Amino acid sequence: MNAATEVDTAVDPAVTAVASSSTPPTNAELEDTVKRITSHKGVEGVIVMDRRGAVLKSTLSDDQTRAHAGVLADLTARAAQIAQLLNPEDELTYLRMYSKQREVMISPDKDYLLVVMQNSSPSGSGS
Repeated sequence: MNAATEVDTAVDPAVTAVASSSTPPTNAELEDTVKRITSHKGVEGVIVMDRRGAVLKSTLSDDQTRAHAGVLADLTARAAQIAQLLNPEDELTYLRMYSKQREVMISPDKDYLLVVMQNSSPSGSGS
């Protein structure tokens, strides 16, 4: 896959941003954000959770959500620790991971994590 294809098929980080706030998002805000993100081609799932991995909203099955939420919250915490080790004045603002079939994007906020999983193939077919 070339860089142009990655840009064309990827959800823009600005799209996955959740407004910074110490108050929990309302159900309407969650629904609007998730609906906006899932409308992008190739998006397979969205999880909104707190920093400990407690799920507020997910478009995945219950089994998939349980399997992913805690691991992704832990991965984000570890990546944030690495960012701090590299520069104590820095912080993790976005985490993106590619595999052969999927791309996982995590947008951490002060209190919440927004996770978007999408197909990483240019056609969006997964094969």
